[in-house]
Formats: sequence, structure tokens, C-alpha cells
Amino acid sequence: MIYQNDLLLRAARGEEVERAPVWVMRQAGRVLPEYRAVRKEAGSFKGLLMNPELAAEVTIQPVNLLGVDAAILFSDILVIPEALGLEYHMDEGKGPWFPRTISAMDDLTLLNAKDVVSNLEYVRKTIKRIISDLDGRIPLIGFAGAPWTILCYMIEGRGSKTFSKTRSVCYSNPELAHALLAMITEATIAYLKMQIAEGCAIVQIFDSWAGILNKEIYDEFGLKYISKICDQVQEVPVTVFSKGAFFALEDLGRVSCRTVGLDWHIDPSKAREVVGPLKTLQGNLDPAVLYGDFDQIKKKTAAMLDAFGRQRYIVNLGHGVYPDIRADHLKCFIDYTKEHQYKS
Repeated sequence: MIYQNDLLLRAARGEEVERAPVWVMRQAGRVLPEYRAVRKEAGSFKGLLMNPELAAEVTIQPVNLLGVDAAILFSDILVIPEALGLEYHMDEGKGPWFPRTISAMDDLTLLNAKDVVSNLEYVRKTIKRIISDLDGRIPLIGFAGAPWTILCYMIEGRGSKTFSKTRSVCYSNPELAHALLAMITEATIAYLKMQIAEGCAIVQIFDSWAGILNKEIYDEFGLKYISKICDQVQEVPVTVFSKGAFFALEDLGRVSCRTVGLDWHIDPSKAREVVGPLKTLQGNLDPAVLYGDFDQIKKKTAAMLDAFGRQRYIVNLGHGVYPDIRADHLKCFIDYTKEHQYKS
């Protein structure tokens, strides 16, 4: 497809751009009053993401309201375990939780990897609707959770500060961990390929809980499976965002992804030195900067842009935008990014 604005794709491929593209993780969310209105109409978070018409609407909202250079599919990383057969619930203010969890090899019989894509038909319909409504204006980003992060939820049953139960499995029952990770990986590959077939022009792998591991364990239980996904998903550029895994940057430079996402703890010049010159970098403004006034936002954004440079760079936050940040502050960040790039 030919896009009216293809900055994101050119940046991901390492081609020359007139300015760095900008989008924001969680840009379709509670920061926008318009999103909150649609969410209320849907009745629940899962009701929203499983309604293709409404999910497409909130996906496109930040494109129209904020002027970002890409849309990102409105969905959730936990659709994969649910498609495998492990249902989850989303409680307002408390986050996701699973009535059943995986704790032994026998529990894997609860899962069915064969029907993953057909169980996610509502996502397919959402993507079709988004692609039609975008009409070639900008690319759509697809995404999935990394196998390690999905494993954490499937074993722990909910979010955790330490995921100690999950980490213990790496030592006490590594066979179970690897069997489940392999199942998640195959499901994720099939899921991402479906997204691409329906029109997603770039995909991102979110490893939200990478930072709870040390390098040795992350190499075995995290990066190995991300690398397999990247090797098999070559139809479009792939971004890997391993939050907190500063120790993995050099290894990520060797993974067959196009872009490496960075959280706000990582210095841009150090990231470039470690990852190398052949990857695009994405990030990494501290989301808390957006609580500041406009002058502060512009000052911190300018410093970040100057540090990364214009080429092989995608502007983003170092994590998802927080839901209580004001929409006009987020728009200030996006608008200033465009001004700064045109002036440089």
C-alpha cells in the first residue's frame, strides 16, 4: 500500500526521512476524553476490544485528535492466552486476572493452539475496519506480547511486582516453562501473521516484564523466543520493546528486528553505541515529563531529539502514556516533535 504519510515505515527500514516520525504507546486510551466516552458506551474494557466497530473508532481517535504518524491497533496482549483457552477478566482499577493458571505440565492440556487465529476473529474484523477507515493516510501498527510476559500472566494469574512464582518455575520446572513458551511463541507468530495479512504495516513485540530477570535467565526464557518470532515474521518491520532489559541491548542489536524500543532509563548515545548503527531506535521520553508545563515538555523533548538525531529514529515515550496525563500536554509533545524536526 502507498501511504500519504509513510515516515514511520521509512524510519523503521533505515531510509532517509525529513523528520523523525512520532507515535505514543497507549495513545488510544484514557488520556483522551473521546476514548472514555466510547469505553462507557462499550460497558467494559473487554467489551470494547471485542467490538470491531468501537475498537476501530478508538484506534483512529489519536490519529485525528493528536496528529500522530501511525495508528496502533486497539487490543490487549492477553488476547493470546485467552485464545489458547485461558480466560482472563479485567477489573476496573485492578487490572487483569485469570481464574485458572498454569502450574504443571498437565495444565497444558487446558490449552489449544490450533484455534488461536479463529478465536481472534474479532481482531481480524477490527483491523479490516481500521484499514478501511484510515484509507491509506498512515500505517497501522499491530502488536503482541512477548512470550515471557505472557507466560508471567499465565502462571502468576495477575500482575505482580516480582513475579516470584513465575521466576521460580524457571529454576524448579524449566521443562514446563519452555513447553508453555513454545506454545505461546507459535500462537504469537500465527497471530502476527494474521495481523499483517489484514493490513498491519509494522508490528511491535511488547516484553513488559523483561526487566525482572537477569541476563542469563532472560537469554534462555525471553530473548530466545523473541528471536524466533522475529526470524519467522519478516513480511514487515518488527519492533522489540523489552522494558527494563538494559542488559539485553547488545543482544537485541543482533535479533532480526528492524527497531529496538527503549525505556526512559537508557541514555540515547549509549543505546546507539551498544545496539549498533544498523537498527532504528524508538523512544524514550519519561512519560512523567508530560506532567510538566509546556515549556518543560518542549525543553526535555528537544534534548531527547538532539541526542537521538533525525535518522533511524522513531519518537515515542519510554513507556505508555499515563491515563491521568492531560491530552493537551501529550499533544504539545507531538506537535513540538514535528516543529523541532523541521527546524533542525
